[in-house]
Amino acid sequence: MPADSAGAEPPRVPILPPAPPAPAVNPAPAAPAVAGPSTSPPYPVPPATPFLLGSADTPPPMDPATVLSNMRIVIRQYGSRFGGNPIGTNPEITETLDGGNPKQVKFISADSGLRINAKGELVDYWGTPFFFHQLSGTEMEIRSAGPDRVMWTADDLVTK
Repeated sequence: MPADSAGAEPPRVPILPPAPPAPAVNPAPAAPAVAGPSTSPPYPVPPATPFLLGSADTPPPMDPATVLSNMRIVIRQYGSRFGGNPIGTNPEITETLDGGNPKQVKFISADSGLRINAKGELVDYWGTPFFFHQLSGTEMEIRSAGPDRVMWTADDLVTK
């Protein structure tokens, strides 16, 4: 394939084999026949996990650093209201920030880009649960796994 003017080859588009022919329809059964090829993909698709807040299908309409910054703001708002950080695991912190606190204040909103997955965990821009590390009663490190979705790698985003 010839190279373009910049010397790079154009992207290649894979060619898929033709779909198998539809089986013959026996008119005797009462069930209606469906004409045309199958619309299912040629690979298994995992079922979408519903999110309790936000969407699993699309990332928030802001950049990843803003989502992390908004998470930090929520933690600080909680600290200002209650005199310290929420404590516990991600689901416990999520519940506390989502109204499960003594004053039933909801600090989390979809407008901030924060999302809660079906497991009740606050997740980052890419849908990976945040890691909360208590540094003190009033300071918390918040870690996003970053685009590779693997915690403790070079692309992680971290804030205090």
